[in-house]
Amino acid sequence: MRIDSIELCHVAMPLIYPWRTAYGEDANGESVLVRLRSGEWEAWGESAPLAAPCYSPEWAGGVFHVLKEWLAPAILGQEIASGEQLQARLAHFKGNPFAKGALDTAWWALDALRRGLPLHRALGATRDAVPVGADFGIMDSIADLLAAIRQAIEDGFPRVKLKFRPGWDLDMLRAVRREFPRQVFHIDCNSGYRLADLEMFRRIDDLNLAMIEQPLAHDDLVDHAKLQAAIRTPVCLDESITSVERMRHAVELKSCRYVNIKPGRVGGFTAAVAIHDICRQAGIPCWVGGMLESAVGARLCVALAMLDNFTYPADIFPSSRFYRRDLGTPELTLTRAADGTPQVAAPDVPGIGAQPDPELLTALCRQRAILE
Repeated sequence: MRIDSIELCHVAMPLIYPWRTAYGEDANGESVLVRLRSGEWEAWGESAPLAAPCYSPEWAGGVFHVLKEWLAPAILGQEIASGEQLQARLAHFKGNPFAKGALDTAWWALDALRRGLPLHRALGATRDAVPVGADFGIMDSIADLLAAIRQAIEDGFPRVKLKFRPGWDLDMLRAVRREFPRQVFHIDCNSGYRLADLEMFRRIDDLNLAMIEQPLAHDDLVDHAKLQAAIRTPVCLDESITSVERMRHAVELKSCRYVNIKPGRVGGFTAAVAIHDICRQAGIPCWVGGMLESAVGARLCVALAMLDNFTYPADIFPSSRFYRRDLGTPELTLTRAADGTPQVAAPDVPGIGAQPDPELLTALCRQRAILE
């Protein structure tokens, strides 16, 4: 499949309300959308590293420029027959998984469309729907948080994820557990702590959480292994897993007992599927996370989440969760399983079944480039 042209769009999508985590606050969901064309076929990918290099060393404006100046020219006009070939074309550029992930997800979407396959089938999935969980950031008060959790439980969400940071930590978590003693919860620390906080994590053991997501530094595997050996609660790695090699090292070190896989963070579907397979072989369950993507990027996450070893409910949200009007069309909505559990379904159409709204794309675009 020859890559005939590449369009890049750096967008800023206004959130309904700010998204607060241990690394800061976002008023917009910033991402880079990529359109690949090959002959009569075209498809979109998306990578959403956010506005500033706080979640990871990458950021949306930087991803746009890396793509424009280096990565996109490396595949333009080339015959790319597989995800592995695409990654080989990009391998001499060090790091930059979010930038590589934008091209990789677009290539997989384009190849699936060309073959007449839904993307999740092209990735090797056999399922068509998976359960999703609820997710709450830092709120103005614990009372507001408890009310939001109560509504999520009434809505049937099988688990609830809570952002956790200094000043919004043990007191918050204890209040939540007192109010909801049997609900499945886990916390996401977004690299906000260090091994010196071990005693706090030992106290968390008593609160019966499903896992502690990314408690320590974003680039650490060794201290996470020490922490996991010292506490009962499973450690889940997110930011620390940026490549297949990092996943292999995490398994060897016994750094975690869960892994959150985000297509952008690991460099796209080619790496994400390989990481999923390594985890399955090691007996480490996975789940798919999101990064405030548009409905285009969310459907990429949906396709990945259909693979067999994604057994913990996903962080994939309806468009209305974050955006008054989603850049992607059609907007993403949740459905219900037979038991009433909220779930997300993969569309039974070739490719991903979504694309940006042209008018809104123009309105929200900060930078745009076309290479042909």
